[in-house]
Amino acid sequence: MKFNLLSRTNTQTVNHAGAKAFVMSSEMELYTAVVTWSLNDSFYEKNDVRMERLRTLIHTCNPVFVGKLAVYARTKMYLRSVPLVLATELAKLHSGDDLVARVTAGVVNRADEITELLACYQLLNKRTGTKKLNRLSKQLQKGLQAAFNRFDEYQFAKYNRDGAIKLRDALFLVHPKAKDTAQQQLFDKIVNGTLQTPYTWETELSALGQVGFDSEKHKAEAFKAKWEELIDSGKLGYMALLRNLRNIQEAGVSYAHFQKVCARLADADEVAKAKQFPFRYLAAYRELINPVTKVPVQSLVKKLTALVQGNNTGYTGELLDALEKAVQASAANIKGFGYETRVLLACDVSGSMQMPVSAKSKILLYDVGLMLAMLLQSRCKNVEVGMFGDRWKTITVPRNNILGNVQEFYRREGEVGYATNGHLVINDILARKVKMDKVFLFTDCQLWNSAGVGYHINSLWAQYKSNVAPNAKLYLFDLKGYGQAPLQLMQNDVYLVAGWSDKVFEVLDALENGSSAMETINGIVI
Repeated sequence: MKFNLLSRTNTQTVNHAGAKAFVMSSEMELYTAVVTWSLNDSFYEKNDVRMERLRTLIHTCNPVFVGKLAVYARTKMYLRSVPLVLATELAKLHSGDDLVARVTAGVVNRADEITELLACYQLLNKRTGTKKLNRLSKQLQKGLQAAFNRFDEYQFAKYNRDGAIKLRDALFLVHPKAKDTAQQQLFDKIVNGTLQTPYTWETELSALGQVGFDSEKHKAEAFKAKWEELIDSGKLGYMALLRNLRNIQEAGVSYAHFQKVCARLADADEVAKAKQFPFRYLAAYRELINPVTKVPVQSLVKKLTALVQGNNTGYTGELLDALEKAVQASAANIKGFGYETRVLLACDVSGSMQMPVSAKSKILLYDVGLMLAMLLQSRCKNVEVGMFGDRWKTITVPRNNILGNVQEFYRREGEVGYATNGHLVINDILARKVKMDKVFLFTDCQLWNSAGVGYHINSLWAQYKSNVAPNAKLYLFDLKGYGQAPLQLMQNDVYLVAGWSDKVFEVLDALENGSSAMETINGIVI
């Protein structure tokens, strides 16, 4: 299956900022919308509008591509919500073969995604009242039957939550066939509510919280002992560990247990298996230094000093070092470029980039751009980095200090203002006749010229290619997926990569080897 990426890229439009932009092909627009998905309003687009655009795009694309994209988003980009939307919409428009069943089985990677998918199906099909989940798609049902056969008692019990659709409801609706006697007994436990309570940090701490203690001191000692037990058990998941560093620290666990925590955080194999978004490490890092607002570097030392006077917070430095090692391990497999390859990384810190990636997150879009840029910078040899808003400014930072570099950019973003003048990046290297081999813009692609005069980035890039660096390539890392590109893609060596995971660098590597994002997705087996 091949897709014509240039089918609509010659069509001119305007972006949300009112500047000239170019329309993407339906497949490319769907790809960028999916891999930058978040269920909260964005700067330019309300969530219900974004959802409707997504559903429209799904209906205009080849069903096989939609299915492959759903599995790609779940298994390669580690997204959870939007693959379920794709599977649900695919079930509404496609029939005649087992594509929907294979896609459904491919996007359900955790036991709770069985009920999440059914809830999504109910919502998007507007099933309410007595209708609810009757007339479930047969192929979606078949895919969920396959999913039921993949999980054990621990996995079912861990995610057997009290939601609108319970695991027991799903079992009755889907009617999976047990593959053996042991699995039939497991299904009976789901029906009877007799699944064994799993040993997790949530269940253990919740049970401890129900105990009546005769003093706060005894309570504190009990929680310290419980955290130490959880650390020793090896059953504290990597993500749970990452999210609870502050709680573990405040519990006052022993230094030996801190060493275990740090060793596990920094372990390259653990990092690879955990499949965390890169900005999760940044969130944990900030939670430790506790910057409620942007923290000037001179205040950072004071905050860390205050922390070490608290309960067992003298080990904060070791935790920060462990997080740095962890994020460096996450970047280890990113393919950088040779010593002679000149690379320019430009980060958009405009107002539209200062939106949280999700409703509950403290991480902003420009944090994601900064994080991806610093990951790539750590793998490149001959590299310059900077940020743009009203102005464009290069900033010198060390290569092997990823999280610290993000914080450095974070505290200085106000120095360039909050417009989206990405054209200044190209204008600068054009005016100075600096020959770059590869230029990367980490942005939401809503670029414009706030001065109202001068050249558009598209024409500036054409001039740069013609007069300075004929072999240069420009990569747009689209972090929001609004559906327009500021340059004509696949012309004049302009490429688009989208998403938040470090897996976007696999797409970059494919582009470097003459492939495309579409071919990467097309290679997914379902």
